[in-house]
Amino acid sequence: MEPKTRTTADASRGQRWLARASLAAASAAVLVLAVFAGLKTFALLTVGLVGLLGTVAAVWWVVSRRGVTRYLAVLLALAAPVWVLVTYTRAHLTWVVLVSGALWLLAAGAGRAALAGRVVPVAVAERPAPAFRRAVLIMNPRSGGGKVRRFALPERAEALGARVVLLEGPGETDVSVLARACAREGADLLGVAGGDGTQALVAEVAADLDLPFLVIPAGTRNHFALDLGLDRDDPAAVLDALRDGTELRVDLGFAEGRPFVNNVSFGAYAEVVQSPSYRDGKTRTTLGLLPELLMGQKGARLTARAGAETFTDPQALLVSNNPYGDRDVAGLGRRARLDTGMLGCVGVRVTSAAQATGLLRGNRAAGLTRATAGAVVVDADQDTVPAGIDGEAVRLPVPVRCEIRPGALRVLVPRRRPGAYRERPVLDWRVIGRLGLTRRS
Repeated sequence: MEPKTRTTADASRGQRWLARASLAAASAAVLVLAVFAGLKTFALLTVGLVGLLGTVAAVWWVVSRRGVTRYLAVLLALAAPVWVLVTYTRAHLTWVVLVSGALWLLAAGAGRAALAGRVVPVAVAERPAPAFRRAVLIMNPRSGGGKVRRFALPERAEALGARVVLLEGPGETDVSVLARACAREGADLLGVAGGDGTQALVAEVAADLDLPFLVIPAGTRNHFALDLGLDRDDPAAVLDALRDGTELRVDLGFAEGRPFVNNVSFGAYAEVVQSPSYRDGKTRTTLGLLPELLMGQKGARLTARAGAETFTDPQALLVSNNPYGDRDVAGLGRRARLDTGMLGCVGVRVTSAAQATGLLRGNRAAGLTRATAGAVVVDADQDTVPAGIDGEAVRLPVPVRCEIRPGALRVLVPRRRPGAYRERPVLDWRVIGRLGLTRRS
C-alpha cells in the first residue's frame, strides 16, 4: 500500500508557514549573493561546481587506477576543495558564501518539513502481542564488540522470565540447528542478540515454525533492527517487548534458499570481501582489487532480471528485502516498509569519471538502475559467484534466484520504540510555492 498524498487545499496552517519560511530563506540566500557579490555570483557558483566535480572525479580515479595516476588523483582530491576555499577568501567573499549556504540549508529544511506533512505514511499493521511462556533468546557475547555483556542482556532477559543460550563455543555453533533444537524443547518464542547474519538464520527457523521472533540489536550495524524502528544504541530496551510488546508481520528474503533480512550483494563489494587478505587489511585489499573489478578486468560478469528490468554487466548489484528509499545511496539507505512483499534491486555501472560525477544526480544518474520485483534472478559467466548475504561472504551457484516470502516473520517489538523510518520528500519548489503563496479556502 502506497502512502497517501494530501492536496495543497488540505495543507495545515503550520505547513503553509513552513513553506513561506522556506521561500523567504531561499530569497534571502539569493539576495545576499546579489547584494554582496554582484556579478561575481556566477563566478562563485562556477568555482564551487568545478571544485565539487573535480573532487568526485578524483575519488573515482583513486579507486579505479593504480600507480602514479592514483597518487595524482589523491593530490587533486585534496587540492580541489582547498582551491575553492582560497578563491573565495581572496575575493573576500567567504562569509557571503557561508551565509548564503546557511540560508539555503534553512530553506531546504523548512521546505522538506512543509512537504513532509503532505504525505500520510502507511504504517506496518500492529497486532496484539502473542501469548508465550517459554521465550528462548540466543546471544552472541562477541558480537558488536561485546554488547551482550556491556548491557547485561542475559541478566535482564532472565529477570523477565526468558531462557538465555550463550554462543560461547568451543568452535563455531550452527545457529539454525540450535534454534530448531530449542523449539523442539518447547520454546514458543525465539530471539537473537547478535548481528544481522545471525538474525537471519534464526528468523528463518521462527518463520518456518510460525513462532514470534525478537530482534535484539547487539551487532555492529543491525540495519534490520533500525528499519523495524528499534533503538540500536540501547539493545536492552528491546527486552521490554517481553512484558509490553506488539507484533509486526514482515517479509523475509531468500537467495538460493539462504535467508536474508537486509540484502544480498553481488559484484565488486562481494568480490572484495571474498579475498583472504580482506580481514587483515581491508583498505589495502580494497584499493588493490577495485581497479580490475571496476574496469571489468577481473571478477564475474553479471546479468540480472527483476521483473521487466534487465541489468546488464553491473559492477555492483544489491537485492534487498523490500526496496530502499529512492533518494538513498544504495546499500547505505533505509527502508520505510518491510511488508510490501517485493524485493528491491539496485545496479551500479560506472566506467568513467564523468559517470562517477553523474551519480550526484541521484535517481537520474545514467549509471544507476533500480527495480522492484517479487523475484530477481542473477546470472554470470562463471559457475559460481561471490555474494554477501547480510554481510556474510559466500559463493552461490548460478543462476541465483532471490525470492521473498511476504509476511513470513512475526516480529515482537516493544510498544514504545523510536519508530520506523520516514523517507524525506523530494524538494519540489513548485509545490512549496503553491503551499506558501496560496491562501487556504
